[in-house]
Amino acid sequence: MTNPDGKIRVTIDAELEELVPRFIQLRHEDIQAIKEALDADDYETISRLGHAMKGSGISYGFDHISEIGKNMEYAAKCKDRDGVNMSLRELVKYLESIEIVFE
Repeated sequence: MTNPDGKIRVTIDAELEELVPRFIQLRHEDIQAIKEALDADDYETISRLGHAMKGSGISYGFDHISEIGKNMEYAAKCKDRDGVNMSLRELVKYLESIEIVFE
């Protein structure tokens, strides 16, 4: 759900409140790692990071991060630089626009 201010509201289980900041921090670290892997044409690393996002996103309640991870993993397996870049931009935009609510 997008708020009037353009933020995407994500509702997360309150039991995960202490873990979510680290999860988000790791996604920011993934962004840098993916950029470095792209520079080195290291699609194996990108595929691994995408796969990890796919699984952890669902576990934490960030379904869209899971979807981005799935798309990134697929693009990396195909060595599709444009596809990886598109997923990377989507991840950056998503992380910049989320508003997390714990219930």
